Amino acid sequence: MRLDRLLSNLPRFSRKDVRLALLAGRVKVDGLTVKDPLHEVREFSHVMLDDEVLQTGKPARYFMLHKPPGCVSATTDPQHPTVLDLLHEPDKHDLHIAGRLDFNTSGLMLITNDGQWSRRLTQPATKLPKVYYVETEQDIGEHYVQKFAEGFYFAFEDLTTQPALLAILDPRRARLSIVEGRYHQVKRMFGFYDNKVVRLHRESMGPLRLDPALMPGQYRPLTAEEIQQI
Repeated sequence: MRLDRLLSNLPRFSRKDVRLALLAGRVKVDGLTVKDPLHEVREFSHVMLDDEVLQTGKPARYFMLHKPPGCVSATTDPQHPTVLDLLHEPDKHDLHIAGRLDFNTSGLMLITNDGQWSRRLTQPATKLPKVYYVETEQDIGEHYVQKFAEGFYFAFEDLTTQPALLAILDPRRARLSIVEGRYHQVKRMFGFYDNKVVRLHRESMGPLRLDPALMPGQYRPLTAEEIQQI
C-alpha cells in the first residue's frame, strides 16, 4: 500500500500529521528516509517512524528448483508429490510457484513468496522468453520453423499464439523459445503436426537459467543478482 495510507492507519495520525511527519524526514523505509507519500510499502518493507517500528517486514524468499518429471506443480495434491514436497524450508505454505510445469515436464522452476516479483516474471505483457529443450516422436521438419514464428490458432481459447523461435538441433530434437505459458502449449504446438513430444525440459525463464549443478529434485536460493534481474 502507499506509505501515507499505512501511516493514516495509525489511530493517532491525521492526514495533516502524516504529511508533516513525512516532510520532517521522520519516516524510514528499509533504512532510507522517505518523504514521498505515494511511496509503495510492500509486505517485505521495514518501516520506522522515529525509533518506532511500524512494520517489521517479513523476509522475501526466492528459490530455484530443478523439477523432476512425475511431480505436480502445486502446493498440495492428494495423489502425487508436489514441488513444495522437495523443499526443506520453514513456512512452506507462504510460498507459491512462478510459472508452472506439466506433470512430466522437467527443468527450471522458480518458487517465491513475492507475488509482485513472480507477476513480473510470468505475465504476458513482459514477454520474457521461456526456453525449452524438446524431443519428439517423429522428425521435426524445416517447415515447422516458419509456422512456429507465425503462431498457432488455439480454438479453445480463441487466440493465436505469439511468435515462437524454434531451432532444430537434429531430426527429433529442438530448442524452443516462447513468451507465453498457455495450457500444454508446447505439446499442442507440435501436436499441430501430429508429432508427440516425448521429453520437455525448461532451461530458462528470462535471464534466469537452470543451475547445471542442480540435480533433479534439488534446489537453492537465488542470489541477490538473480533476483534483481527480474
